[in-house]
Amino acid sequence: MDGVIEARNLVNEPANVIYPETLADRVEELAKEKGFEVEIFDEEQIQALGMKAFYEVGKGSERKPRLIVMRHMGDSESKEIFGLVGKGLTFDTGGYSLKPTASMDTMKSDMAGAAAVIGTMCAIAQNNIKANVVAVVAACENAISGISYKPGDIIGSMAGKTIEVLNTDAEGRLTLVDAVTYIIQKENATRIVDVATLTGAALVALGTTTTAVISNNDEFYDELVGEAAKTGEKFWRLPDYDDYKKLIKSEIADLKNLGGRNAGTITAGLFIGEFIEGKPWLHLDIAGTSWAEGSLNEYAGKGATGVPVMTLYSMIEKRKHCKN
Repeated sequence: MDGVIEARNLVNEPANVIYPETLADRVEELAKEKGFEVEIFDEEQIQALGMKAFYEVGKGSERKPRLIVMRHMGDSESKEIFGLVGKGLTFDTGGYSLKPTASMDTMKSDMAGAAAVIGTMCAIAQNNIKANVVAVVAACENAISGISYKPGDIIGSMAGKTIEVLNTDAEGRLTLVDAVTYIIQKENATRIVDVATLTGAALVALGTTTTAVISNNDEFYDELVGEAAKTGEKFWRLPDYDDYKKLIKSEIADLKNLGGRNAGTITAGLFIGEFIEGKPWLHLDIAGTSWAEGSLNEYAGKGATGVPVMTLYSMIEKRKHCKN
């Protein structure tokens, strides 16, 4: 599928080639080529939208953030809007909670979630699927400078919730919550899938073969695994008990961006879940499945895998038949 190839190509590019502005440029090119609509917001517009958490992560880099919004409104008879949100960290140093070098050299892949939703939009538009789909990418770099956000800061969010920053390397969830709020409040998405290379804990739990899932909706999750059985991509749902939600409550803000040492994949996902506003939701942590250190099969070599483009496309295509 061309969408998988597009996703792989974006992730495999180094961070001096793909950064927020050039990623936005590439999406504009793909929009013209594949036939979807795109709108790009610069750093001033991001601030005007009140996307305080996203902007805090991206403001420390000379490569300024971009909000990338893609639309394919293929079914005028339906009020359903399928929302895709992809983590768009084009490079992640960890910020002041600096990563060691051995953990940083593949951080060009920290935008694999963004690449996946871009690839999915390419496939949907190219095949003229009769469905309404909006995809949002909050693209930025997590870098260090005199104006970078710091551990101990309390920051805002587009949803109005305050967040205590315990670790600046838990940045992806901060960008995602503003992107989720945007897609619900401004694009009227009725169901949400977010895709992110979010936690190393997902690798510890499930290795490189299976994507971790958090969901608030059994039916929506069943859709995912039903289509995954056809595509060959593997997913596993983790629990979302209220006991885990207590771990992200802050004593001095509404939430904290780190839940502690235990259950890291769960608490990171549930942090995003605090901003979902009751919509059916799937959180896909592709930290283990988005990148391969060696050849997976005859179709996938070393590097970006393009997971989960095939399953997302299949889910959306199944919901609505193609136009005549």
